[in-house]
Amino acid sequence: MQKTGMAVTGDEIDEETELAPSHMTAATGDMPTYQIRAPPTALPQGVVVAASPGSLHSPQQLAEEATRKRELRLMKNREAARECRRKKKEYVTCLENRVAVLENQNKTLIEELKALKDLYCHKAE
Repeated sequence: MQKTGMAVTGDEIDEETELAPSHMTAATGDMPTYQIRAPPTALPQGVVVAASPGSLHSPQQLAEEATRKRELRLMKNREAARECRRKKKEYVTCLENRVAVLENQNKTLIEELKALKDLYCHKAE
């Protein structure tokens, strides 16, 4: 059942209908009008859908599903922890390399300063 061209407020909509903006504007021009459309996967009348697929499982199936979900979660957690440790190790290595470079620069600058001080002292004499 499709109703088209009717302006709605939201109170008239049930769960099986969908609002779609119309290409027409309302008579006042401030609010767009909406068309009510049936969902594209409408079931034939009289067909009943179960509330949730999980309600059809036995307790053993539910337990197996919970175990499977737990194992999957633990596996993802292990992978995430491994990746975190790898990134941390990479970060620490990068910092260690930076420290080595800065120490070499510092050593070079100290030697240069000493040489300039010696040069300045000898010229002053």
